[in-house]
Amino acid sequence: MALELVRLQAVPKPWGSRDLQPWSGVDHHGAAIGEIWLQRLDPALDPALLFKLLFTSEALSIQVHPDDDAAHAMGLARGKTEAWYVLAAEPGATVAVGLKSSLSRAQLRAAIEDGSICQRLSWRTAVAGDVIFVPAGTIHAIGPGLVLAEIQQRSDTTFRLFDHGRQRELHIEPGVAVAHVGPAARQAPTRRLSDARTLLLATAFFSFERFELAPQSLWELRAQAETWLLVIAGEGRIGPWRAQMGEGCFVQAETTHLAAGRTGLTCLVAYDAALPSHDLLRPIAVRNATAPAVSTIHRPLLLAARANTQMPTTEARA
Repeated sequence: MALELVRLQAVPKPWGSRDLQPWSGVDHHGAAIGEIWLQRLDPALDPALLFKLLFTSEALSIQVHPDDDAAHAMGLARGKTEAWYVLAAEPGATVAVGLKSSLSRAQLRAAIEDGSICQRLSWRTAVAGDVIFVPAGTIHAIGPGLVLAEIQQRSDTTFRLFDHGRQRELHIEPGVAVAHVGPAARQAPTRRLSDARTLLLATAFFSFERFELAPQSLWELRAQAETWLLVIAGEGRIGPWRAQMGEGCFVQAETTHLAAGRTGLTCLVAYDAALPSHDLLRPIAVRNATAPAVSTIHRPLLLAARANTQMPTTEARA
């Protein structure tokens, strides 16, 4: 059983941003932050999923991740399937998922070597609210001018195929070996599960939802599987804590309450299940009064969690 306010871990990246507002108030000491990881309070724990925010001021590398079978063959715990939710996008911002047409592996190697891989990718304009599925093995890229929420299998195995002239290590042979050398499969559309719940994506590794809770409403969250929640609009309370944009919690084998404030509460929710949980969220009431302030009992817990925010000194750079 677990109910925790997440620890926010800022990860510098060469393509990151120094302006994280309004999505995060984490102290990054002026560094260019590419990712903010939502972490459990105990760093020794190894959840199945990783939820993060991405901030791009430059293009990321063109890359690919192994699936579970390929990862196991390399002695790794798991592969890396992921999905993105676009929180903000500058006009003309783009992402790429899959290739325009099928190639042989020899043709893919040649395209990487001469730089034409950029033109071989299937690029699309990204706008706020888009949901983009990136199965393991899919060649993909993210352009500048984006803020994304990403849910993924908890793996940091990334094979860079092309890096726009940055002097970083490439992983062409292992990347070509695990890549699907063709277009991405068609993605299932989002669908409403209730007035408050939208299923964004259901995969073999996680289900991904958006909660849109009406102003002054009160809800019961019944989380059996590993569950991550991130506030992306409005404000309110998660269990004993007041929560606002960019904050989140981890819940597992626990029932807690969500209380929306005066402007409502919108959250992204990801959990370790292949099918959506029908009893995950239950309405309790619509309140007429403003949510009470954080109690003096729970305020130290909130401050302690925020104090745990840290910047790692080493990390795998995507």
